Amino acid sequence: MKTIIFIGTNKSGSSREAIRAAERLGYFTVLFTNNDKQIKQRKEYVDVHEMILVDTTNLKAMRKEILSLQSKGNEIMTISSFVDSNISRALKLCEEFCPNGTSSKAADIMENKAGTRASLNGLPFSPKFLTLPPKAKLEPSTIEDLPGFPLIVKSASSTGSKDVLQATDLEQLQRHIRKLNEKDPDESIIIEEFIDGEQYLVEAIIHDRKVQIAGVIQQEITYGKRFIITGYGVLAFVPKQLNDSIMEVLNSIIEKFDIRNGAMHVEMRQTANGWRLIEINPRISGGAMNNMLKAAFGFDLVEETLKLYLGEKPSLIQKQRNFVFTQYVIIDKKGILEKVTGKKRARKIPGVVEVYVKPRKGTQLMPPLSMGHRYAYVIAQGRTLETAKALAKKAAEEIQFHLKQ
Repeated sequence: MKTIIFIGTNKSGSSREAIRAAERLGYFTVLFTNNDKQIKQRKEYVDVHEMILVDTTNLKAMRKEILSLQSKGNEIMTISSFVDSNISRALKLCEEFCPNGTSSKAADIMENKAGTRASLNGLPFSPKFLTLPPKAKLEPSTIEDLPGFPLIVKSASSTGSKDVLQATDLEQLQRHIRKLNEKDPDESIIIEEFIDGEQYLVEAIIHDRKVQIAGVIQQEITYGKRFIITGYGVLAFVPKQLNDSIMEVLNSIIEKFDIRNGAMHVEMRQTANGWRLIEINPRISGGAMNNMLKAAFGFDLVEETLKLYLGEKPSLIQKQRNFVFTQYVIIDKKGILEKVTGKKRARKIPGVVEVYVKPRKGTQLMPPLSMGHRYAYVIAQGRTLETAKALAKKAAEEIQFHLKQ
């Protein structure tokens, strides 16, 4: 039985789309999860053929389960993950049980923001930064080599905008550092320059050291207690100069990390002095990314990524070119969800290709402190990016969360 093992998944988004793609490709799908809730909701994961409760941070425990599967006749074709912090472990296990040219070393570095910054230090797109060791106190002289305030302070293992804070003065910076130290005393803290400029996300796949860009996406950021990305505009056509400058950055990263085969997304800001790197992750973005790229270009990026992990050559041939905009919905007050209205009205708006609402009745909702606190999205197509954006925003306004305080 040709089997693909997935380490972790979210209930929706790119990681779940990958499991569905594996089933569609004819593979037996196995999910390793440490989430008791997923075991209890087993019937809702019909695309998962076998679900195994195991500590997904423990390589020894997962090896035992893999050997057990093999003893039952499962032929392990690849082991993969599309979830933060699980990617390098999945690749390590894949190197042991089903090597395919991917490397866990690069993913291991990318999963740690301090390691990424150190590896890319000195390259023209790398921002100025410093790393505080765990539990270290900040002396004013420590930040003398950084530009003036505002500065960004974040945990070295931050993901999805969690533990990423802006400091406008020394007192606030020290307060943020104390807060992060209290939350995780064993974690390093990064302090870096604040980069002003238009933010882009680039989805890419690397096969045999050659990079293919899957999409260039403009991002809209909502500034509150955290930096939350609430809008994504997929460019149907990327100007040559912009594409060339992005390729230059990607090729530098691939060379520095010695990536032969793999997937990644890069967030960058365009400044008067060129690109500045915000972060890299060794996977496709989560949430609606796979579906918005499908709406824009017609290919399925998670399916092509799986083919890469299976040792095949991925193909990102564009079957169509649509400008696509995805608008996420957040809320501004805390409460218990009583009902959601407006989904049908949103779907009826011309150009809308998908409306997704995440929480169920009775769920506690709150203003966003991470990307996980985005509660719905609308994907819309248009002849121009402005048209797609207007349609997505109009549809998103129809969705209302009715809360009980």
